[in-house]
Amino acid sequence: MKRYLPYLAGLGVAMAWGLSFLFTKGALDYLEPFHLLGLRFAAALGAMSALRLANIIKIKMTAGDYLHLLPLAVFQPILYFSAETMGVLLTSASYSAMMIAAIPIVVATLGSFLLRERPNQMQFLFIIASVAGVIFIIMMDNQSISGINPLGTLALIGAVVSAAFYNIYSRKASVHYSPLQTTWVMMVVGAVAFNLIALLQHLLAGKISLYLQPLTVLWPSIIYLGVASSVGAFFLYNYLLSKVTASQASVFANLITVVAIAGGVIFRGETVTWYHLMGTAAILAGVWGTNRFAQKVKTPTTDSETSNRIRSSSRS
Repeated sequence: MKRYLPYLAGLGVAMAWGLSFLFTKGALDYLEPFHLLGLRFAAALGAMSALRLANIIKIKMTAGDYLHLLPLAVFQPILYFSAETMGVLLTSASYSAMMIAAIPIVVATLGSFLLRERPNQMQFLFIIASVAGVIFIIMMDNQSISGINPLGTLALIGAVVSAAFYNIYSRKASVHYSPLQTTWVMMVVGAVAFNLIALLQHLLAGKISLYLQPLTVLWPSIIYLGVASSVGAFFLYNYLLSKVTASQASVFANLITVVAIAGGVIFRGETVTWYHLMGTAAILAGVWGTNRFAQKVKTPTTDSETSNRIRSSSRS
């Protein structure tokens, strides 16, 4: 059973992030993107803090630990969510989703150089199949992809690269830090950065007194996005990255499309078409094949200087 835990974690990530679209869409009808992100990560940090105070989870951190995990937290959630938000605002949801679907390919490429985790030919074919399944569904849903904008495209490329580097950094960090430690730093940095941006926006608009008002109506969405989709999903994803290669982990993200389709059918009465089924089959096959043909996972490779600094900070 233990050998299947990473894959169950990957399914949990897909479930949490896939269903998050239902909550995000409703919340964005009332909130600006960075306001939602600020409240979301504040809820996430509050939930983890409560668990720490109750001794349900134990997280020991030093100043050096925060410093070494800061690059990871900058890539995800700060740069990724900021770039994705700008990309969606400047392009379209369908075009953005197609761009984001390319993350596993970029992760596989970067992982080959930075982690020395090279997908074999069979794995790479299945990664392509998974990405193709996502793109096929999106293109068939929209028939044509509109909203292409140079600046928006650049922002989405930044989101893809940020997500890929997060995969790499989390995989490297797993040598010395637990998934709980990594997730804690991500939630701290996310809560501070996004709330500073949102508070500044409210201050400039003269609406600072209304900052917490949306919680009276949107608290279920904020709790889900903060606790399940941030704390829960990122913890499971960091755990997954500590057990399998970056390429294997990243391909699970394409299951989000499958979960989003299922969520639309169950909760919103949407219709499933033949191309949804074909695309879903390609995604599922891609996830299965990428992990089925994986070689034995080795400890991520880090340069000796970085490793020595991390070890010394952990002992301080």
